[in-house]
Amino acid sequence: MATLNVIDFYKDTALTLISLHNAFPRKVEIFVEDIIGPEPTDEFGLHSKRHQGCLGALLWLAEEGYLRYTSTIKQEGIDQVVLSEKSLIKLNTILLEPLTQLAEPNIAEFEANEHLTMSEHMRRALKSGSSEQIIQVMRRFFHD
Repeated sequence: MATLNVIDFYKDTALTLISLHNAFPRKVEIFVEDIIGPEPTDEFGLHSKRHQGCLGALLWLAEEGYLRYTSTIKQEGIDQVVLSEKSLIKLNTILLEPLTQLAEPNIAEFEANEHLTMSEHMRRALKSGSSEQIIQVMRRFFHD
């Protein structure tokens, strides 16, 4: 089983990618607090390890070519963020073997295909709250 920081990484990256997919092609700002909720700073004003880990995940996505941004917003987030072509293609890819349980078995073929996209698998995994499903979907996303 993955360690807690890796589980958090997968969840943070999934939430970020889905958020950007929902906003595409607009450029938006992404704040750490929007992804993980408010985290108190310590007595010196330093952010928690969880906050730093989430910001690190955002920057990692950019370094690996999954998104583009113009600047950081202090230690709070990143500005003018948009999905890269690489991410858009991966998120819209239809998977032949489902990774998550489909909610509606009797739907039109076009709609059924939309339910098989990587982005829909991510959404269902996040909605389920299952770390195991999130890990499975994100490993597949980053591997393919």
